[in-house]
Amino acid sequence: MLNNTALIEKVIPLKGAMTNEVYQISWPTRDGDFSRNVLVRVYGEGVEVFFNRDDEIQTFECMSKHGQGPRLLGRFADGRVEEFIHARTLSAADLRDPEISAIIAAKLREFHNLDMPGPKNVVLWDRMRNWLSEAKILCSVKDTKEFGLDTLEEEIGMLEKELSRDYHEIGFCHNDLQYGNIMMDEETRSSL
Repeated sequence: MLNNTALIEKVIPLKGAMTNEVYQISWPTRDGDFSRNVLVRVYGEGVEVFFNRDDEIQTFECMSKHGQGPRLLGRFADGRVEEFIHARTLSAADLRDPEISAIIAAKLREFHNLDMPGPKNVVLWDRMRNWLSEAKILCSVKDTKEFGLDTLEEEIGMLEKELSRDYHEIGFCHNDLQYGNIMMDEETRSSL
């Protein structure tokens, strides 16, 4: 971690983050022969409607302890400090590569088998209803009608009833798996 005597050598804005500002921070070691690096993630505004930050941090910490992604090094009010991983963010074209897709699938299997902390309940229906409430607040009467928001509550209820009839195992899912959230270590050919 950074200490009071560390001199920041470089601050490099990183691209690819959709909801956060992300920076690589570098500083020299005591003997000055190479740099240490961390990733600083500053949370984007307005995304709390999509997920709970406390849940995200708890999930991130658990994943980190199980070797799924970078280590959490610290937290601050509007973000966190993570281990910097030398890997590249994948592109849409990368996902069409069968070898890369197989690596991602194997890593996702490990990810989905994690025993995550917290209650094991379905969050989808409450989340959809919360999003609908937010949409109704943000939309005009005209847009509410045009997008059919008045009928969505009933449709959500019908889906919940239909999909909850039989037993379904509840599992931990990524829920934001897009190429910008997948990194590949080129040396080890492993995904993160």
